[in-house]
Amino acid sequence: MTNMKRKVGVVLSGCGFLDGAEIREAVLTLLALDANDLEAVCIAPDQDQMHVVDHLTGEPVAGATRNVRVEAARIARGDVRDLAAVRADELDALVLPGGFGMAKNCSDFAVAGAAATVHPALAELLRAMHAAGKPIGAICIAPAVVAAVLGRVASPVLTIGDDEATAAALTSMGAEHRDSAVDTPVTDRRNRIVSVAAYMCDARLRDVSAGIHRLVASLVEMLDGAAKAEAGR
Repeated sequence: MTNMKRKVGVVLSGCGFLDGAEIREAVLTLLALDANDLEAVCIAPDQDQMHVVDHLTGEPVAGATRNVRVEAARIARGDVRDLAAVRADELDALVLPGGFGMAKNCSDFAVAGAAATVHPALAELLRAMHAAGKPIGAICIAPAVVAAVLGRVASPVLTIGDDEATAAALTSMGAEHRDSAVDTPVTDRRNRIVSVAAYMCDARLRDVSAGIHRLVASLVEMLDGAAKAEAGR
C-alpha cells in the first residue's frame, strides 16, 4: 500500500453503551487511529438491534426498534460500511470497540455466555484477518467476541480486566485470560491480537483513553514490523 494510508476497520455495534457501541471507546479509537495517521474504515452490521435501551433509565423500551448500522452512523458521521460487504484484503488491521452491542448485536454473548455465537459476517472477517496475520484489537467486552470465534482454534491471550465471571467465560471458549489494569493492554504477539479492558473497569476517561491509545500503538508496531519484514524479502 505504497503512499497510501493503512486502513483499519472499526466495527461499531450501534450507538450507546447499553445497546450498541460504547461511544467514548469508539471515538477514542478513531482519535488514536488518526493520531497515528491510519485511515479508519467504520463498519457495522445492517440489522435491527437486539433491543433498544433508554440510556436515562437503563431499561429496555417496549416495542422500539433501531438499526445497528443506522445508529453507528451517528458515530461515524454517516460513513459506515455494511459489515457483510467488507473483506479482509481491504484492511490492514481491525479494531472492535466495546459496548453491550458487541454482546447483543454482533454476538449473543450477553445471553449465551460461553456458548455464544458471533454474527456470521464478523466471524468470517475475524477468521480471515487472523489467517492473514493482520493485527486485531479488542476493547472492553469485545475480547469475548474474539474468543468465541478464535478461542478453540488459536487459544488467544486476552483481557477484559479482572472480572472473574467474564474471564471464566473467555477461558471456557478456549482463550487464555490475563488480568490487567484499564490503561495496560495485553498483547498476544503469536496471534497478533491486542486487547484492553477500558470500561470493563470502573475507570476514569483519561485512563480509558491511555489504554486505547496504547492498544493502537501496539497495532502500529505490528504493522510496522510486518512492513519491514516484507521490505526485507
